[in-house]
Amino acid sequence: MVDAVVVGAGHNGLVCAAYLARAGLDVVVLEARDSVGGCASTVDALGARVNICSCDHTLVRASGIIEELELARHGLRYLDLDPTALNVPSGGGAPWFSFVEIDRTLASLALTYPDQVAGYRRYLDAAMPLARLVQRLTAEAPTPGSVLRHVASRRAGALPRLLAWSRLSAESVLRQFFTRDELLGPAIAVGPAVWGVGPAAPGTGLGALVWANRHLTPPGRPVGGSGALPAALAAAVRAAGGSVRTSAAVVAVACEGERVRGVELAGGELVEAPVVVSTVDPRTTLVRWLAHPPSGARRLVARWRATPAVPGYEAKLDAVVAFRPRYRGLDDQMLASLGVADALVPTAVITPGPAGIAAGRDEADAGRVANEPVLLANFPSVADPGMVPPGGGDVLSLEVLFTPYDLAGGWATSTEPRRWLAVFASHLEAGFVDGVGASRVVLPPDYERDFGLVRGHAPSFSGGPLAALLGRAPELTRYRTPIGGLFLSGAATFPGAGIWGASGRNAAQAILRSAKGRS
Repeated sequence: MVDAVVVGAGHNGLVCAAYLARAGLDVVVLEARDSVGGCASTVDALGARVNICSCDHTLVRASGIIEELELARHGLRYLDLDPTALNVPSGGGAPWFSFVEIDRTLASLALTYPDQVAGYRRYLDAAMPLARLVQRLTAEAPTPGSVLRHVASRRAGALPRLLAWSRLSAESVLRQFFTRDELLGPAIAVGPAVWGVGPAAPGTGLGALVWANRHLTPPGRPVGGSGALPAALAAAVRAAGGSVRTSAAVVAVACEGERVRGVELAGGELVEAPVVVSTVDPRTTLVRWLAHPPSGARRLVARWRATPAVPGYEAKLDAVVAFRPRYRGLDDQMLASLGVADALVPTAVITPGPAGIAAGRDEADAGRVANEPVLLANFPSVADPGMVPPGGGDVLSLEVLFTPYDLAGGWATSTEPRRWLAVFASHLEAGFVDGVGASRVVLPPDYERDFGLVRGHAPSFSGGPLAALLGRAPELTRYRTPIGGLFLSGAATFPGAGIWGASGRNAAQAILRSAKGRS
């Protein structure tokens, strides 16, 4: 028997385990795959190293987790990105850069969209205090006491605006400051669109904080790929006395009375522990793995059983390319005036405006991919020479949003992935496609098969700080379930998805607080 079992060796599970181990608990992490990291992994493919999902890390760098767990001692090192993004309107407007420094971002806008500069200043006046407040709110597990402290804090003057924006859509918030699709589109693309919802969806207003967050904390890429973060976290777990077991697939949560007893593995082994933390989709934990839930949890299980599974909406194309392309609309004089040494270093956000993004969401619901999909494109090997394929060239990482799980006509014979590459190439100077070598595509059904994502959907907490402050859905905002000793963490719990780790740390705090109360 161990003190705690953490199910899932994604970055949230490893963060949770590391904090528990450092607090003196005997912890084991169980991972179904043969390696750690989940969707934050970097894997061998195409004769190169490729990231499973996004390689740009922002919020984890602002969380304090890296310093508290001493991840630099375990090999984690970041490359800062500046510019932080290249924003490319798919409707033909001029591309523009986002930078860490506000003045450089304003200078880029002054060259392309001077009528939006004043709006960007007003946006920052409103958004920067909110971004700071969100970082404080997400730095600890929400409890009635922590909520009262934040409400009473003189620093929480932005709280009324935070609550107001939490109820609005991202589009309605952004339209208070910007009038052009060329600014609205990129913010929505890396906000609610990445969460799988449309620009007008209520409750997505805090997605408008994306630029403010990047001014507060520069995005970076771990040297060697995104997977260097979970690798360092796994090392931190082991250094603190915990263990990590891969190829250990959980098939059931075992209970005794109203408390958890442990978990059962695919081979029949029972791993006993008084505390179980599941970081997978809550539906998997509460519906599939709790075949006979204790009486106190039946209402919760019934609620999750009645909640329909959301289909996945994202695909990724990786390729090895022979030469580095150049984006259209970027001339040497512009790059020199802005101090941009290489426009391929940042991720390019290639997107239509809000109407086009909403149409893409609707197309996905109908089993189709939009003519102009949202694309997130980067070349990790440009900033990180260690990612250069052994045979030379570069690695292209192309994420495509609103790609349906159930494609009309099926994925097996679809030419969609080839079309995405052509759409991307249309924003580059001629000749790029001729230099594309080996490639692969990861579709929503692949995410389900390889990463256990139900219908290929990566769950994301959608309630925002308001739900957390009020304690709605306590299994997601307080990390506790009615079953004694069973806790939830991961992307589906507060504060949500992305490379963040806050839900892992918050769940560890809740567990340690609960253990202290029992003792």
